[in-house]
Amino acid sequence: MSTKANKYCLDANVLIQAWQKYYNPKFCPDYWKILIELGKRGNIFFPELVYEEIIRTEDDLSKWLKDSKIPINKISEPVTIHIRKILEDYPLLVDNTKARSLADPWVIAHALHENSTIVTKEEKVTALNSNKIKIPNVCDNMGIRWINDFQFIDELDIKFQCSLN
Repeated sequence: MSTKANKYCLDANVLIQAWQKYYNPKFCPDYWKILIELGKRGNIFFPELVYEEIIRTEDDLSKWLKDSKIPINKISEPVTIHIRKILEDYPLLVDNTKARSLADPWVIAHALHENSTIVTKEEKVTALNSNKIKIPNVCDNMGIRWINDFQFIDELDIKFQCSLN
């Protein structure tokens, strides 16, 4: 079995942190162009709830996402079957008190349905006394492949061009 995926399911934090911290389009437009191309090729997608989480805030990132035409996978009956199992087995995956991580179980359910690799900025929680659970923990327990965005860039052999203007 190959360790590389044909399809990648992107978590919201992959876009949000890249936009805000290190790949802002002002100095790294290639990253965003490549994501659009990968979307056209069908290599990446966003679950519907990830899309909604990002466009909820009217900013430049939400405008970019709306214009990107990257596939948005809708909630389907098979996805809802996966979500029931995930929430039954991992109720601490969603933090309802702070309305955080609401899309996380959907990322996992869509990845299961599409047999895709999850790309996330989340890191596995290893503390035994933690009451938190993250996407990587669930993925490891369920046999779903996950990587971070830097591994994604490396795996796809993405190269950025830099220049002085």
